[in-house]
Amino acid sequence: MQKFERSLGREKIIIETGRMAKQADGACTVQLGGTMVLVTAVCSKRLRPELDFFPMTCEYQEKTYAAGKIPGGFFKREGRPSEKEILTARMIDRPIRPLFGKGFMNELQLVAIVISSDSENDSDILAMIGASTALTISYIPFDGPIAAVRVGRYDGKFVLNPTFKELDSSDLDLVVAGNRSSVLMVESGSKELPEDTLLDAIKFGHKEMQVLIDLQEEMAKACGKEKREIALRKIDANLLKSVRSTSAAKLDEINRLSTKEQREEAMDLLLKELVEKLATEDSEVSEKDVKYALEETEKEEVRKFIVQKRKRVDGRLFDEIRKITCEVGLLPRTHGSGLFTRGQTQSLSVTTLGTSADEQTIDALEGETQKSFMLHYNFPPFSVGEVKPMRGPGRREIGHGALAERALKPVMPSKDNFPYTVRVVSDILESNGSSSMATVCASTLSLMDAGVPISDPVSGIAMGLIKEDKEVIILTDIGGVEDHYGDMDFKAAGTKNGVTALQMDLKIQGISYEVLKEALESAKKARLIILDKMMQVIGQPKNDVSAFAPKIVVLKINVEKIGAVIGPGGKIIKKIIQDTGATVDIDDDGTVQVAGTDPKSIEMAVAIIRSITEEPEVGRIYRCKVKRIMNFGAFVEILPGKEGLVHVSELSNKFVKNVEEVVKLGDEFDVKLTEIDDQGRLNLSKKQADPDYKPGAEKEKSQDNSRRRR
Repeated sequence: MQKFERSLGREKIIIETGRMAKQADGACTVQLGGTMVLVTAVCSKRLRPELDFFPMTCEYQEKTYAAGKIPGGFFKREGRPSEKEILTARMIDRPIRPLFGKGFMNELQLVAIVISSDSENDSDILAMIGASTALTISYIPFDGPIAAVRVGRYDGKFVLNPTFKELDSSDLDLVVAGNRSSVLMVESGSKELPEDTLLDAIKFGHKEMQVLIDLQEEMAKACGKEKREIALRKIDANLLKSVRSTSAAKLDEINRLSTKEQREEAMDLLLKELVEKLATEDSEVSEKDVKYALEETEKEEVRKFIVQKRKRVDGRLFDEIRKITCEVGLLPRTHGSGLFTRGQTQSLSVTTLGTSADEQTIDALEGETQKSFMLHYNFPPFSVGEVKPMRGPGRREIGHGALAERALKPVMPSKDNFPYTVRVVSDILESNGSSSMATVCASTLSLMDAGVPISDPVSGIAMGLIKEDKEVIILTDIGGVEDHYGDMDFKAAGTKNGVTALQMDLKIQGISYEVLKEALESAKKARLIILDKMMQVIGQPKNDVSAFAPKIVVLKINVEKIGAVIGPGGKIIKKIIQDTGATVDIDDDGTVQVAGTDPKSIEMAVAIIRSITEEPEVGRIYRCKVKRIMNFGAFVEILPGKEGLVHVSELSNKFVKNVEEVVKLGDEFDVKLTEIDDQGRLNLSKKQADPDYKPGAEKEKSQDNSRRRR
């Protein structure tokens, strides 16, 4: 067992190897504070030549025992991965995948397990560091090491690896991963920060992570295994030469076709011709070999077309955005809808408003939280003209939805200003480049159509990169083929004031800060153009929510009155709901939400709740009901559970000999609260509630009668 320590910001990071999981090819634990993650790396011994992708899988698991908890549910054990676990697994994958040799086809699995959590330090960064460390000290060939840090910002200063509590008051949550020389991945959410601030945050994070790269290099020297030679899948040189010579001219023609469908159809015909010519019975060449060689040739030709001919495959300029159309209010019965189309990418976004009862409860290691804004992204197979089973959302769908949600969250209204739970669903109806950024735009449209008072509209754009030697070309609004054969997928979303979300992934081993700055500036120009197109259709949120959405009235009651509204076994609140048709939700802090589609039902429920919770007020007129009759007066109820006495002298302007001559049990009439005595007893007057009542009239009348008797 060997232990290595370094200071990382305000804390010490401890990486240990040789104690756990010794049969894995590489294993380590990474600890920061009281949070610890076990990470392993295992690579199969056999090449999988039949695959057409690098077979690496990343798994991240949060064990509830790490925080001293027992899982809920019937089985009392961890179930399917949470959204946080899926997103963290993707973050582990993204900066590491480009760092393996081309043609690496051995199965590789990285597993990160959270085994201790202090509910202060996030384990996702530790999992990323551990994945690189496990690979670095293993025999697996890997162009690392890399490191990752989180950067927060409050009071205008950057903070390294902020705690969960610190992030609550931070206007930035940025994860940056990189190697010694450059940045490889960025994942950021921010509160409308300028591009320069984000670039400074990336530089800050990259500088601070160097200590982690030093640590991994020290571990490799001290306990690293000798790297093993692993056979890479290679294309036969003669086959590649034949495919190039046969298809180069046709690929040039295909690159000039304007639509995705035309390109795909032409590529299918070209592949068929090549297979018939090269994959004959006499040759050892298979259809897969030809397909692999054609794909390599297509990549070369697409990149050459862009670099040498200064043209894009669909004929656009490098900074040109495809045609955009925006529509709102398409769906007659939904609360809000928006359709955003950019080229051959189309998102239908629908907003639904609910009450606090619709909030999502998230039970994480750091504690239970409520989520009142949700954005869900779906990618049906017909959007790319394919036939596939329709199942639940995969990792890609979860990731794209989380990015769009992060982009919109900073502009969402607070619960105090807008007490609704908001769910937005984006269904991708067509896809040819950046459906996640189309989701941001379509969702902004649907939120404004639904009357959600967002502070500013948000738009998003995807940028690409082609890097050949010293030639660097940045592409605005990349299409599918540019994403597939390019070197960068850079997504930026924000308002006119600044950036709200950023995501960058590379297929090459780093880019310079100058390129990153240029990409940010180009993305800003494109975002503002798109934003202008959107605001021509709907400039601001509608003044009112849809007639089909629930109406919500929020009350604040004394916490001591919560029990009175709920009643024994929920008897009273159930009766309010049954009698009025409104829904009633009560929080522990005394906040009451009354919701319904009928304003009258809401008004009735609010009146009942107020009558239960309000305190009697001297001088106020109340409608009462007679509960008991005594010789000296009548006891009446003016509020639920609140009774007072109407003395016989206060029942009428005339002398009352018998109380029952004036009022009877069950009678209802108005009374005025004249006094609350030292013992909290209520003294009421029926006669003083009369609009014609004049104080002192009885005394004057008595004096007149006395004079007459004389």
